[in-house]
Amino acid sequence: MMVVRCILGQHNLWLVFVAALLCFCGAGVTASLFRHALRAKNNQWYAWLFLTALSSGVAIWCTHFVAMLGYAAGTPARFDPLLTSVSLLIAVFGSTIGFMLATCRFARFLPETGGVIVGLAIVAMHYTGMLAYRVQGQTTWNMPCLALSVLAAVVLSVMAVRAGVRTGRHAVAYMAGVLAVAVLCVHFIGMAAYHVQGMQQVGVVASTHDSLVLAVAIVIMSFLILGGGLVSGMIDDSSRAESVEKLRRMALNDTLTGLPNRLNFHQRLDLELDWARENNARLALIGIDLNRFKEINDLRGHRAGDEVLRILGRRLRGLLQDNSGEFIARTGGDEFLALCRAGSGEQIRTFLHRLEEVLFKPIRFEDSEVLPGASLGVAIWPDHAVDKETLINNADLAMYRAKADPARRPCFYEPAMDEKVRTRRKLAADLRGALKAGQLSVCYQVQRVIATGEIRGYEALVRWQHPTRGTIMPDEFIPLAEESDLILQIGEWVLRSVCMQAVQWQQPYKVAVNLSGMQFVHTDIARIVANVLEETGLPPRRLELELTESTVIADQTRTLQVLHQIRDMGVSLALDDFGTGYSSLDTLRRFPFDLIKIDRSFFGASQSSQHTQAVVRAVLALGKAFDIPVMAEGIETPEQLNMLNAAGCDEAQGFFLGRPTPLAEIIKDGQISMHQQRKRVCFALCQGGSGEAMLPCMKKLRESGVRSRGTG
Repeated sequence: MMVVRCILGQHNLWLVFVAALLCFCGAGVTASLFRHALRAKNNQWYAWLFLTALSSGVAIWCTHFVAMLGYAAGTPARFDPLLTSVSLLIAVFGSTIGFMLATCRFARFLPETGGVIVGLAIVAMHYTGMLAYRVQGQTTWNMPCLALSVLAAVVLSVMAVRAGVRTGRHAVAYMAGVLAVAVLCVHFIGMAAYHVQGMQQVGVVASTHDSLVLAVAIVIMSFLILGGGLVSGMIDDSSRAESVEKLRRMALNDTLTGLPNRLNFHQRLDLELDWARENNARLALIGIDLNRFKEINDLRGHRAGDEVLRILGRRLRGLLQDNSGEFIARTGGDEFLALCRAGSGEQIRTFLHRLEEVLFKPIRFEDSEVLPGASLGVAIWPDHAVDKETLINNADLAMYRAKADPARRPCFYEPAMDEKVRTRRKLAADLRGALKAGQLSVCYQVQRVIATGEIRGYEALVRWQHPTRGTIMPDEFIPLAEESDLILQIGEWVLRSVCMQAVQWQQPYKVAVNLSGMQFVHTDIARIVANVLEETGLPPRRLELELTESTVIADQTRTLQVLHQIRDMGVSLALDDFGTGYSSLDTLRRFPFDLIKIDRSFFGASQSSQHTQAVVRAVLALGKAFDIPVMAEGIETPEQLNMLNAAGCDEAQGFFLGRPTPLAEIIKDGQISMHQQRKRVCFALCQGGSGEAMLPCMKKLRESGVRSRGTG
């Protein structure tokens, strides 16, 4: 204690206070910049390392010299300019090497090594500065105190650097405090080791006045330098915070619509469910799916689809009311989810009404109007669900019900929907084993020339004989197959089965097979058709492939290429269900179709004869203009057939002309005759079976030596 009093008694306390303040401020800036250097990469690391070393060196140097300017040696003194400058360089370069090693992390003990070098730099700077302090008198050193100052500098610097490289909220403060203590210990312990035996007392007052002026100048300079480093760190922290906020917004919001995304929605839903539990309230979840978004993308391009989503996103954000718990997120391509606090039924209906106004309002795009529309399904917590996953699932069920039944808009969840979904899922599971179990079979519906009544060919229609539900029609199980890759397996099986059966017919009737859009997207359908024709020996001119316009529109460039490959084989192409989809003239112009089939919906009981005749005449005119024959589907009465004949329609099929029938019955009725040597093999094929079961039959067909090319 007496030593401390003696040391402080030899100093100007005001300058000691300024030196200590400068030391702690400099250490704080140094610690902050050191953390930036730890995080920096590439060229930024060099910049932050330079600022860290500069602030550290200036803090060490200024602390020492401001304190020395307040030191009263009792004899005239001055500073050697050269050694004073060298001491500053030692502080800066020593800090540079030390902090460079501490931030590299190439080896395990580099931070400790860097701390040792920083401590030695502090010691070297201090004692070089003391050598620059020239007094008129005899100077002596207390070696134990000198050694203690060196040890304190090294130990405390290592502790400071180790604190700086660790993670934690207080790492910067801890490093700054320990580093400042290290600098002050070196100075004041070193000054305790320093003794001056004065020779004269002349000029002390003048020296004190000059020292104060010089001290003020040094302090101002040091604070400017440290302030620059501090501002740099603050700017970087601000930029980093802005970047983090920007990344957070990007992670939680959809970039196209500006609406919250799926992750954001789930976070908000958790909060709203907690609120509903605490307040014993109800919460409505609305599933939203745009009705004609795929059509917009197909007809107008993805740029139009993106613009529609942007406009809808802006509208949906605009309808939200503050302090009402309303929330809307985009969770998929054309799917949205909305939340609403259901204080009353009227509150839900009002929110749904505002949603419908936005979703069904026309959108202007490139001098035309787009009518998006949407299907809305509503599930209410806790009425319809007791947990988040069930609530979302029930809203989806209601939304899909609304999509299937446009008259129910919006559709609220009902428990019966669960049973339908379970039934659908069970049917999908049964379908996976149906092909291997031989439950699928092919029926044929006759197609006739209207003018003469002669058979033009047959359309192949797949049937599923379920072991418990009986016969299941394609309209029910084909959509299930298209939701998975089963349609690819079933489609190829049907194509191969039909070709293997048709090649046995003595009459060279054409046989038509429907293709799914999934077969164009996921398989090399041209190669499959070529392989099947080669394996079965069916003449390509006898095969006709039917596809809808939606299949063509999905990927026009690729589809056009594939259709030309198929047609070059000699296989015919028919445009199925014409009149119900896009019915684009461009489709007939661009794609190589050999037949147009008018959809059966135009010949239903609800369609007037005048309306049907107008449609038929329009399609016949198109067919004549493009030199493509026209066939009418769904003919069920003689009046319809007479009308088609009068209108000049080429061909027709329907229940009036013949129902879908198994091949064995068609053969029994005498409409088709078989090659005698192949009857037994074909009968096996008529019974259905898996692809594996058909391989021996194919081998027998090849071994029989009859190839029905040209004549069938």
